[in-house]
Amino acid sequence: MNETPGEMNHEDVLRMRLEVLRQDHRDLDVAIRALEERTNPDLLVIRRLKRQKLHLKDRIARIEDELTPDIIA
Repeated sequence: MNETPGEMNHEDVLRMRLEVLRQDHRDLDVAIRALEERTNPDLLVIRRLKRQKLHLKDRIARIEDELTPDIIA
């Protein structure tokens, strides 16, 4: 497949997406910690954010697997 200058290949797109997902994951971690430190934390919101964070972790792992070539030992 020939790429014209300025076009991103599939791997470049995945790497960019991976960085966005990692940043989202870090942001959720900060938000969860802030909520947990409150005097009266909203446990339902915390639970939802943790579930969302886990979902992001799964998506990150799938992209990392796609970017890492299989090595046959």
